Amino acid sequence: MWVVVCYDVNTEERQGRKRLRRVAQVCKNFGQRVQKSVFECQVSEMQFEELRRKLLKEIKLEEDNLRIYRLTEPREKNAEAHGLIRTIFFDEEPLIV
Repeated sequence: MWVVVCYDVNTEERQGRKRLRRVAQVCKNFGQRVQKSVFECQVSEMQFEELRRKLLKEIKLEEDNLRIYRLTEPREKNAEAHGLIRTIFFDEEPLIV
């Protein structure tokens, strides 16, 4: 399944900046950054639950905002991108270079 993860972490204090880095690292482990605080992830149901659990562990509900959107398949018909677009490559098969 495809999911989009968006977050806004309060970085006014040092702990918030650390939290921001940890949230970004969790997202990097599951997907690809498409904007500064937006990631697209292709995950299984089990990976989705793990991603969600890890993100909820990192954020502070009183200060931060986390949104996770499941994209309806096929993604290409239900998601649009405009402007400066980085090439995003996801594949089920291993990439041999």
